[in-house]
Amino acid sequence: MGHRPRVVIAGLGPAGVDLLTTGTRAAIDSIPVQFLRTRRHPAAEALPRATDFDGHYEGAASFEEVYAAIVETVVAAAAAHGEVLYAVPGSPVVAERAVELLVADERVAVQVLPALSFLDLAWARLRVDPVALGVRLVDGRRFAVETAGVVGPLLVGQCDQQHVLSEIKLAVEDGPPVVVLQRLGLPEEVVRTVAWNDLDREVDPDHLTSLWFPTFGDPVAGEVERFHELVRRLRTECPWDAEQTHASLTRHLLEETYEVLEAIDGVDVAAGLGFDALEEELGDLLFQVVFHSVLAAEEGQFTLADVARGIHDKLVARHPHVFEPEGDRPDVTQLATDWERRKVVEKGRASVMDGIPVALPALAYALKVQKKAAAQGVAWQDLPGGDPASLGGRLLALVDEARVAGRDPENELRGAALRLRDAYRNGEASGPQ
Repeated sequence: MGHRPRVVIAGLGPAGVDLLTTGTRAAIDSIPVQFLRTRRHPAAEALPRATDFDGHYEGAASFEEVYAAIVETVVAAAAAHGEVLYAVPGSPVVAERAVELLVADERVAVQVLPALSFLDLAWARLRVDPVALGVRLVDGRRFAVETAGVVGPLLVGQCDQQHVLSEIKLAVEDGPPVVVLQRLGLPEEVVRTVAWNDLDREVDPDHLTSLWFPTFGDPVAGEVERFHELVRRLRTECPWDAEQTHASLTRHLLEETYEVLEAIDGVDVAAGLGFDALEEELGDLLFQVVFHSVLAAEEGQFTLADVARGIHDKLVARHPHVFEPEGDRPDVTQLATDWERRKVVEKGRASVMDGIPVALPALAYALKVQKKAAAQGVAWQDLPGGDPASLGGRLLALVDEARVAGRDPENELRGAALRLRDAYRNGEASGPQ
C-alpha cells in the first residue's frame, strides 16, 4: 500500500490559547495545511490561516452530512499535501463524531494529540469526583433518549441553542434545579443555579454551555422499569400471578380494554373531567401488556424492551413523511392508502383485508373492512356478494354512513343504548305515571 497520507488531529482545549498543550502548539507551528472544525472557539485565534467548516453547518440538512463532508475534505487535502492538521474544540476524543470517522478511515494514517476537554474544567468548578459519583455524560440534543431509565448526577453538553434547552425542560415534568456552566476558563465564565422551569427563559446558550444535575429524578423510562420489576416480583411471590398464562389473562386483557373505552367516554376535555379515571384504567391496561411481556421473557421469547423497540421501529418505518422530511407531504387520504400498502408488504400479506381480527365486534369489524376498502379507492357497495336490501346490507349502509361522517358506529350505538338505559332508569325512579 505504501505510506498513507497523514492527518494530525489536535484539541484546542476548553477555553483560550493559554490552555493549549505543548503538542498542539508544536503541530500548529509545523504543519502548514490546517483545518478547523469551527472558529466559534476562543482558541481558534491560534490558527488564523486555517480553513474552517462553519459554512458546512449552515447549509447541511443534518450533522451527519456535515461530518461526512469534513472527512472527505480533510482526507482529500491529506492526499494532496501528504500531511494536514485538523483542530477541534476541547478534546478530540470527547463528542467529536468527525474525529471518530477519520480514525476509522483507512485512506489516511491518523495521529490524535490529547487535550483538555470542557469536562476537566467542569469537574474543577463543580468540585466533584465524577468517578466516585458515577456521573453520566449526556448529549443535550438527545437528552430525552439518553436519560431514559437514568437516575443520578448528569453533566449535559451540546446545550448550544434555545430549542435544546426547551426540549430538555419538556423531557421531564418537574426537574431539579440546574447548575449552568458557561464559558469555563474565560474571563466571562458563569456558574449559577437556575430553577428547572426557568431553564429556557433565563439562560442565553452558546457553544460553551453545559448543564449539571446534582440529582435527577426518574424519567418516564425509569417509572416503566420500576413497574416492570414489580410485575416480575409478583410472578415469584404472589400465588395468583404465579399461576397465570397468556391464555388465562385474555379475559382480563379484554375487560381492561373495555374499561379504558368506558373511561374515554367519560372524558370531558373542555371541563377537564374524567382524566383521573382514564389514567387509572390505562395503568390497568399497561399491567396486562407488561404481564404478557414478563411471561414471554420467562419463556425465552421476547422482553418488554423488545416490544417497545419493535413498535418504535415499526412506527418509524410507517411514517416516512415524518422521518424522511425531504420527501413529499401526503394528505390524510394518501396517508391511509400508503399505510395499508406498507402493512401488506411488511407482513407479507396477500390482501389489505388480511390481519383484521375476526373476534372484533361486528360493527367494528364492518367499519374496518369499509375503511380498508375506501383507503384503496374501492366502494364497498361495488363489491359482489352483498345484498343491500338485506338486514345485513342495511346495517352495512349505516356503518358506512357513520364512517363518512367520521363517527364510530360502535360508539354511536353504545351511546344510544346508554341513553335508553338511563331514560328507563329515570322512569323507574319516578314510579308509575
